[in-house]
Amino acid sequence: MSAPESLYPRLEPLLAQVVKPVRYIGGEVNSVAKNVGAAEVSWVLMYPDAYEVGQPNQGLAILYEVLNEREWIAAERSFSIWPDLAALMRRDGVPQFSWESHLPVRAFDILGVSFATELGYTNLLEALDLSGIALRTADRAEDDPLVIAGGHAAFNPEPVADFIDAAVLGDGEEAAMAVSELVRAWKSEGRPQGRQGLLRRLAVSGLAYVPSLYEVSYGQDGAIEAVRPVDDQVPEQVSKHILSELDSWPYPLSPIVPLAETVHERYSVEIFRGCSRGCRFCQAGMISRPVRERNIQTIGTMVAAGLAATGLEEVGLLSLSSADHSEIAPITQQLADRYADSFVSLSLPSTRVDAFNIDLANQLSRNGRRSGLTFAPEGGSERLRKVINKQVSSQDLIDTVATAFGQGWRNVKLYFMCGLPTETDEDVLAIADLAAEVIATGRRVTGTRDIRCTISIGGFVPKPHTPFQWVGQADAETVNRRLRALKQKVRDDRRYGRAITVRYADGEPGQIEGLLSRGDRRVGDVIEAVWRDGGVLDGWSEHFSYERWLHAAEQALARHGVDLAWYTTRPRPEAEVLPWDHLDAGLKRDWLYQDYLDAINEEEVPDCRWSGCYDCGVCPELGAAIEMGPTGRTLLPLYPVS
Repeated sequence: MSAPESLYPRLEPLLAQVVKPVRYIGGEVNSVAKNVGAAEVSWVLMYPDAYEVGQPNQGLAILYEVLNEREWIAAERSFSIWPDLAALMRRDGVPQFSWESHLPVRAFDILGVSFATELGYTNLLEALDLSGIALRTADRAEDDPLVIAGGHAAFNPEPVADFIDAAVLGDGEEAAMAVSELVRAWKSEGRPQGRQGLLRRLAVSGLAYVPSLYEVSYGQDGAIEAVRPVDDQVPEQVSKHILSELDSWPYPLSPIVPLAETVHERYSVEIFRGCSRGCRFCQAGMISRPVRERNIQTIGTMVAAGLAATGLEEVGLLSLSSADHSEIAPITQQLADRYADSFVSLSLPSTRVDAFNIDLANQLSRNGRRSGLTFAPEGGSERLRKVINKQVSSQDLIDTVATAFGQGWRNVKLYFMCGLPTETDEDVLAIADLAAEVIATGRRVTGTRDIRCTISIGGFVPKPHTPFQWVGQADAETVNRRLRALKQKVRDDRRYGRAITVRYADGEPGQIEGLLSRGDRRVGDVIEAVWRDGGVLDGWSEHFSYERWLHAAEQALARHGVDLAWYTTRPRPEAEVLPWDHLDAGLKRDWLYQDYLDAINEEEVPDCRWSGCYDCGVCPELGAAIEMGPTGRTLLPLYPVS
């Protein structure tokens, strides 16, 4: 078969009329354009946000390479269209397209959508509408692509259950290949039983969760009574995928080099996956267990290949807590040695106070690029950090910044959350005291007043599959009041206030994220109403409208006898059926609840990598295990030594 006709001749005249037309032209270095019509299975991988946000996404880059390595698979990319171009496309009848070949999204077998955040849900509806695909799976035509969701937000896909055909939970590499094989077989057999036959195969195989094959019933109090499969061949629970032996999956090796400026311009290597620190607020840490490390040689090989393929000059060593890698010291030292005479710099985008040391920091700044240091105490008080299991003391932070200031650093950024469970006004105001102590320490150590501290504060949103999935979310008024009081306290500090910068977002977007995070299928009507009222790109402050969401929630939820507060600020009883209980991240429900009780009692739980198993359930339930070193290996020279 020949490839469908490119839309670019119709798209190009529109690009001169929009902001940042370079977003849409494709043709980047390392992009792959196959004959989609000749492929046995074709994917369009979509990150539901603007190109500059989605293109650096690590998950998208990995799946793009994994799929395109197979001759019989073609994979292209798509991103959200900015409203200026979307209006022109609707006017001229130009549908949503892929970036490589500018083909209609409807020309592909599978539309794979990666949700990193729930605020991307309206962007999915926008893309479906622009593509000419029915919003709801029940209304789709036989030749429409399968819409498959993945990413962290797919661990509770119920708010978008009516808009997606399936959701893949967990690691995507092997899962994407297995889905491709299943679709390939179905097509080769003549597409038996049509679209519904394919969805049923997906569900029965356990590869993916197919919402349309599960029925939800509700009680008179508004809570879910049960989520049941339509018959006994469809599994009652769907489990996440876990990738073992990451060294066998060294992707991405040749990531795409964007033409437009993006939020990150570096070659990123995932040095390990998973986290066992047990921070109770952190969904990413909970759902990605267990820890699986890459060894130093694989990391070195990936860095060399990635730099050669891209020409980039920064290497990001990624994970949820990169300094926790069992060989982080030799990794950073030997990579710094390799690239000592180049312009290549290293960065650890995620570091913990108790895993950081100055030798590590010095290795990361060997090439003269010394930016500020960023740490995340998360809670302002010692008590609150025990509640969230952060296990970082104020003294740990002060000792670390004292060493850093003594070695020449002058800027520190501290990240906190507001609205955490059991939080009081005093817990939030303690953030100002901690920042003041940081400034005082820096001035004492350096003998100069040229010391800065930036406080960045996000609103806490309870997430599924965490110990805090039962808590009532702090309301927006409480969050805003506490943040204003904190800012005022910093302003009133005549000794240190001018050296401290306070940055925070209002509490309103967090309420909507909370609605979408812990919502059920009834929330889908809210999402559709917001989109029909013009709501897109809600992750961008200039596009987000709290009033629009409030109005849609009030109208759509009233007929179900629930409201926004029912989903957000209401605490859940232990026995309540949660919308995601039939989706298995491997974590035992009773373990999560016990950890929640431990949080209320301010009891800490050590990292299971070093302290033994706490029976969370992941390893035995899913047949997984912690995979970590140290290996004792070293990096080989890049070039022969004469």
